[in-house]
Formats: sequence, C-alpha cells, structure tokens
Amino acid sequence: MKTTNGLKWVYLILLSLIWGTSFILIKKSLLGLNAYQLGALRTIITGLFLFIAGFKSIKSIKKESWKWIALSGFMGSFFPSFFFAIAETEIDSAVASILNSLVPLNTVLLGAAIFKIATNTRQVLGVIIGFIGTSILIMKGAELNPNQNYLYATFVILSTIMYAINVNIIKKYLQDVKPLSIATGNYVVIFLPALVILAFTDFFKVENFKNNTFLTSIGFVAVLSFFGTALAKVLFNKLVQMSTPVFASSVTYIMPIVALFWGLLDNETFSWTQGLGTIIILLGVYLANKKPKKIRS
Repeated sequence: MKTTNGLKWVYLILLSLIWGTSFILIKKSLLGLNAYQLGALRTIITGLFLFIAGFKSIKSIKKESWKWIALSGFMGSFFPSFFFAIAETEIDSAVASILNSLVPLNTVLLGAAIFKIATNTRQVLGVIIGFIGTSILIMKGAELNPNQNYLYATFVILSTIMYAINVNIIKKYLQDVKPLSIATGNYVVIFLPALVILAFTDFFKVENFKNNTFLTSIGFVAVLSFFGTALAKVLFNKLVQMSTPVFASSVTYIMPIVALFWGLLDNETFSWTQGLGTIIILLGVYLANKKPKKIRS
C-alpha cells in the first residue's frame, strides 16, 4: 500500500512536468501550423506511436467496453487537441494551463452528480482552495495581458469538462482495462476522423514542405504527440486506476507552475501575485489528497 501511495505521487509529478511543457509546445507548433492542422496532426502522430507500442493490447478489450473506450477517446483526446490549439491562437500558453486547473473541480462535480462517485469534505475543500488560487492566477493574467481575447478561454473550459468526464469514465467503467489498451483503443476510434480533418486543411500542399517554419512546427508536434499525449495518456490512465479521480485530476493544479516557467523563458509575464496563487493551488492539492488521521481507541 505504501509503495502504491508513493508511486502515485511519482506519476503525478512526472505528468505535471510533461503536460506543463505541452502548452509551450502547442504555442511553438502554431508558428507554422493552424489550429486544425495541429489538432489533427497531433492525434494522428500519437495514434501511430500507440499503434506501434500497443496494438496487440486492444485484443484484451471486451466488446462491452468499446463504447466507453470510444467516448473516452473523444472526450479525453480528440476534441481537447483541437480546442487547446484554437484557444492558444488568442491567449498565452501559461493562461491556458491555468484555466486547465478547472479539471479537478469539474471532476468532483460531475463525479458526484453523474457518475455517483463518492467524495469527502476534505476533497471538496481542497478543490475550492485550489480553484481560488487558480482564480487569482487568471485575474492577474488578465491584468497583465489586456489585449488577449478571453472569449477563446471558453475552448479551454469546455476541454476541462471533457477531461473530467473522461477521468470518471476511466475510473467507473474501465478500471479493469490495461492503461495501454485504453490509450490505444482511444486512438483506434479517433484516428480516422483526425485524418479526414487534416486532409481538408491544405496540409499536404507541396509548397508547405518547402517552408522551414512549417517543418519545425511539425517537429514540435511530434515531440508533443509522443511525450505530451501518447506516453502521458498511458501514465495518466494508470494513475487514475491506482488512485482516485480527484487525485489524478489534481495534476492540472501543478501543471501551471511548469507552464509558467516555460512561459517566463518565452517572455510571457509573471508576477508575485501569480506566485501567491501557485502556493494556494499547492495547498489545495495537499488538502484534497491528505488521508484522514486514524483515531486510536
């Protein structure tokens, strides 16, 4: 039990580093690609990686599980890949990562309301405190970046709802399916739709491949696809199965710290107020995942 408890924190930190970096990779990819090309290409490359590593594993998926695999694929991968790319055409990568911190709140709310997954008072309190920290980061970000179109933040918020649905689906309906099988099955379902979308984006025009910025952006998408999607999906599915939906989704509380670091290196702004918000977020994560003390008789 202690080994599992320690391992879940290793998964959480590793995923925070990987996904926190994915936002700056999306930003760099958009220098040579449009949002639809990025979302489709990310899905296709990720699918190819997963097919190589886990195509044999999909044989273990039971027939009755495929409907949940499909829904998980669209909610947890397909639509968010496009929505985040669209959002980052107007808002900073760090702001997108901050807004992504709404996932744990949505996970608790949807888990209780739709999936009937029990939560306790400490989890709810931790989520609320974490959300307060996120709100501080958002408000300060809006103050520092008044020219950004925050209507595009709606795409990130919609993605957080989809991520929350996906987490609860994995926990309630796919608990006995191997993490690699889930991830590979997801992309079996969404690979073809992504390929169709890419074909309608003028991606395959010959002149595109003579453009160095275009080619460099494809390289960023390849890195994003392998680490930020394929590898991370397997790790995340495993984390959900070994912990709770709230704990697994709390990765979105730590990701902004990593994303803000990369944003700072890329000349995005950061203030001490945002630092305070980050500390409050970490406090929320701690409270949401702290085990209650056993009362000695």
